[in-house]
Formats: sequence, C-alpha cells, structure tokens
Amino acid sequence: MLSVKGLTVAYGGIRAVKGIDFRVGTGEVVALIGANGAGKTSTLKALAGVLPPAAGELVYDGQPVSGLPSHALLRRGLVLVPEGRGVFSRMTVAENLAMGAYIRDDAAGVRADTARIYDWFPRLAERRAQIAGTLSGGEQQMLALGRALMSRPRLLLLDEPSMGLAPLMVQKVFDTVRSIAAEGVTLLLVEQNARLALETSQRGYVMESGRIVMDGPSATLLGDDRIRQAYLGE
Repeated sequence: MLSVKGLTVAYGGIRAVKGIDFRVGTGEVVALIGANGAGKTSTLKALAGVLPPAAGELVYDGQPVSGLPSHALLRRGLVLVPEGRGVFSRMTVAENLAMGAYIRDDAAGVRADTARIYDWFPRLAERRAQIAGTLSGGEQQMLALGRALMSRPRLLLLDEPSMGLAPLMVQKVFDTVRSIAAEGVTLLLVEQNARLALETSQRGYVMESGRIVMDGPSATLLGDDRIRQAYLGE
C-alpha cells in the first residue's frame, strides 16, 4: 500500500531523516521505533503531507504522492493521528468527531460511524457535549483516534498514541488499535513503548539518527539482543 524510497526530511540545513526506504503492505501493522530525535515523527509528517520531503519517492496505493498536501492525502484515505493528539480544544467531543467526517457526504454512514466510536469509547459518549480541552489526556487520545476513524481511513499513521497515558489507558488505546487493524485498516505505528509496538505489529523498523538501521518481523526484533538492550530495558 505504501512504498517509501530515499525519503529525506530537512529543517533548514539540518536533515532529520536521511534517505530512508521502507514499505507498508495492505492490511499490515508496521511499527517504527527508535529513541527520541531519531526522525520518526518527521517521517510521519512527511508521509501525511504536513512537511514537504526534501527528497525521495512516496508511492501510496500505486500512485506517486510526494509533495501532495495533507488534505489531498486525507481524501485518498491516508490519515495522521499526530503526537500530542491535536484535538480541537474549544469544540465539544461531538463537534470534534463531526470534523473528522467533514469530507464525507453520507449522513447515514456518519451517524453509524459516530455510534460505533461511542461504542468503542463509552467515555466519549458520556462526554459528547464536553469541551475537548477539558478532557483528560487519555480521553483526548481516544477522541483523536475516533476523529481520525470518522474519515474512514485506509492507512492510519499513529504517532506516539501511548505518550503520557496511565497504564490502564494505554491498554485501552492499544486494544482499540488492534480492533482497528482487525477491521482491515492498515497501520503505521510510531510508539515510544517499543515492546508494545512490536507486540502489536507484524513487522518493524528501527530508526537511529535519521536512518533505518534494522528491520524485520516484529517477533524477531523482540528477540534480538541489541533491541532488548537498547529499547526494551533488558
């Protein structure tokens, strides 16, 4: 579904991502792990059209998409849930979900998807009239996920979904991530909790200093001594 060749992302003269290659197959959950500052978030922003790549070829669903803006990619089903959630803090929960469906014109489908989000996240249903900026961090992460799902994504980019959350909330969010994958949505997951990311995914890539230094089946990476020492605290 997604093929990346030679992706480079730069901030002025500083290259945050240095010519990386990777792929995400249809229906896969792929993890991208690495230390803070490795270039993971910059990679996702470039894929989602938030940052223009300095170089490289991006092919999504068989079509070149390098340089396309985020709104054009959204209409093709490529959706980013950003680090820090990015909810519309002055809007209600219900209004945030409605914003996620702004490209759609199937009112009945939007109502059905809204009901499904509330089924997945009962707390959002309880707080549907509450201003999003007053929600807890975990509730905001649920809302960010729900808002992204309202656009019916085909490829969902998740940037640090567990950041700042209590352990029980992390489990709830990742249970939902697995449910999303089970419905056939393709996922590229950037996650600070390397063990959780690899346990959730089929394949993984390891980034260091803007480069991919290792890749393979997630189970293999979990058993690799270098990964265990560097990222799993063992």
